[in-house]
Amino acid sequence: MTGRLIVLTGPSGVGKGTLLKALLARHPELYLSVSATTRSPREGEVEGVHYYFYTRDRFDRMIEAGALLEWAEFAGNYYGTPIDPVRSQLVQGKSIILEIELAGARQVAKIFPDAGRIFILPPDLTTLETRIRERGTDSAEAIMRRLEQAQVEIAAQHEFEYRIVNDDFETALDELDRLVTQKN
Repeated sequence: MTGRLIVLTGPSGVGKGTLLKALLARHPELYLSVSATTRSPREGEVEGVHYYFYTRDRFDRMIEAGALLEWAEFAGNYYGTPIDPVRSQLVQGKSIILEIELAGARQVAKIFPDAGRIFILPPDLTTLETRIRERGTDSAEAIMRRLEQAQVEIAAQHEFEYRIVNDDFETALDELDRLVTQKN
C-alpha cells in the first residue's frame, strides 16, 4: 500500500501552521515532512524536528544530486524538502503532509501530480493583515511585503484542487480533516 502525499499552501499569516498543529493533534498517524534549511537554528529549534540544518555546500550537493523534492531561496538562505524521508513514509503506507510555499508546491506537482493540493485562503486581505500585525513579529515594511506576496499567492489558488477559507477556525479545521483523511 502506498501512502498519500498532501501539499498544504497559503499566504503567510493565513493560519496554515495553526490548522496543521490542530490536525496533527487529531491524527498523530499523519507524518509532517521536515524541511531542510541553510539558516542557523533559532532558539529552541531541534535538528530533525523543526528543520534539518545543512551547510550551504551540503544543500548545493543535494540540489545537484536531485535529492530534494522542492527547494527555494528566501532571504539568502535555502529551504527545501529532502525527498528520501517523503518516499520512505509513502512506501510504508503513511500519509505525509508538506507545508510549503507556492513555488515549492508547483515543483512538487511536477514530480507527484497525484498529490492532494490544498490552498488555505484568508476571508479577505484586511483580515490577513490584522492576523499578521497581531503576531507582532514583523516590521511595517515586512508586513507590506507579506501582503504583496499574499496577493500573488492568492491569484494562484486555481492551481490547487481544494481551497479552504480560514474564516471560522473549527469549520476550516473540519474541512482540512475531511480532505486529508479521505481515501483515494
